[in-house]
Amino acid sequence: MSSSTLDRLRLDGKVAVVTGGAGAIGQVYGRALAEAGAAVVLADLDGARAESAAATLASDGLQALGVQTDITDRASTADMAAKSTAAFGGIDILVNNAALMAEIPQVDILDLPTDWFDRVMRVNVLGAVLCAGAVKASMTERGGGRIINQVSAGAFMGGGIYGVSKLALVNITVGLARSLGPLGINVNAIAPGLVENEPGLRSLPADHPARAALTAAIPGKKSAPAEDLLGTLLLLASPAGEWINGQVISVDGGWVTRL
Repeated sequence: MSSSTLDRLRLDGKVAVVTGGAGAIGQVYGRALAEAGAAVVLADLDGARAESAAATLASDGLQALGVQTDITDRASTADMAAKSTAAFGGIDILVNNAALMAEIPQVDILDLPTDWFDRVMRVNVLGAVLCAGAVKASMTERGGGRIINQVSAGAFMGGGIYGVSKLALVNITVGLARSLGPLGINVNAIAPGLVENEPGLRSLPADHPARAALTAAIPGKKSAPAEDLLGTLLLLASPAGEWINGQVISVDGGWVTRL
């Protein structure tokens, strides 16, 4: 691969916001974007953790800011966008990574308390919509941008509220790609499979009988650390992915396949 090809994966001069930026995958994403040259804003409901994670990146010579953000509140997402713009001049990339998963009660959807149903849909669906709305103006002013929604292989499995929320986000991804594409804003999604981190193992422990049944259906690599998502993330965020819009890219060893 030539250096010019690799250069198209660089993000120098770009500003990237990662929601859930203090979480397990959020920190991995934030570091990768920063190492690719972007100034990174880690937005998280836990502001102290976001600031700490950003300080760690800054100590390594990377540009980073931590911002307390409630993605289910329009004013809070607007404040996140304003602080990002004040610090770095604008926003080019939004990674809608924040979501509820391991916290959700493990019960049949018919037995799920209605307050949990509402909470999951607000965080996993409405939150992504509000954040996209908050960054639209800045991306438009800067000539375009990238919105990357974190969905899940679970969106295509049927069943619980987590999958329902992620399938809704798939639909939103396609709709926003159509409406924002003319503005130069590409909208795509990453659908991870079984991620080897604390939240993932809390949702489906390594010794759970269901894990063996699920992995038996995966023809390739059964599970992976969050770092295995970074190639797709950087492709969608960088100039190398400028012709990709309205797509869901599964990174799951072939668990979910489409003709």
